[in-house]
Amino acid sequence: MHVGLFGGTFDPIHRGHLAVARAAREQFKLKDIFFVPAAVPPHKPGLPIVAFEHRYAMVALATAEEKGFVPSLLEAPRPTNLLQFRNAKQTETPPNYTINTVRRLRLILDRRDKLFLILGVDSFLQIATWREPEALLEEAEMIIASRPGYSMADVAAALPASLHPPEAALKSFRKPKARETIALPGATLHLLNRVHENISSTDIRRAAAGRGSLQRYVGPAVADYIRKQKLYR
Repeated sequence: MHVGLFGGTFDPIHRGHLAVARAAREQFKLKDIFFVPAAVPPHKPGLPIVAFEHRYAMVALATAEEKGFVPSLLEAPRPTNLLQFRNAKQTETPPNYTINTVRRLRLILDRRDKLFLILGVDSFLQIATWREPEALLEEAEMIIASRPGYSMADVAAALPASLHPPEAALKSFRKPKARETIALPGATLHLLNRVHENISSTDIRRAAAGRGSLQRYVGPAVADYIRKQKLYR
């Protein structure tokens, strides 16, 4: 069975996230995709984010009618409860590292299941700075949602030094008809070029403040939740 893990801040989850997940599900025949909101994203220290319980609730609402989309608490605040987490400073709670999340997910999967990690190209370009990147790339194949202007050469060049392909290989990845999947020693990378949803958190915040339509960016249930909870005002 093929299984996807789609992690992120999801502040909030929007139509772009869902479009990427649908494309990944179709292209790689994923039976389930676990949507995992991060309690404390390690690459966003100190930045204000909506409380975890709100972000998880919005993920649950956004995925409720999508077959195989599973809202997950794999990165729920630990060991404090949600009320304590909401009142605590972000620096008091340890960050979530993707390698730990992948290992926790592996414990509930069958050994024969193939795991795919879904992420955007901007996130992948920082992969060498993540916790245990070589182990992470060994544990899961990468599905990387690209944007115009990025190629497989950019993706391969971002790999940790120990997995970096030779310059000759990088040149071949820059060709117009370069492969969208490459298998390197220690890493398998897939470039998802079909989806280009240009949605920013700034757009959503402006819409939440009354300067635009929320449902242009998020689904009806999420838009209703944002309004009722008075988020992003």
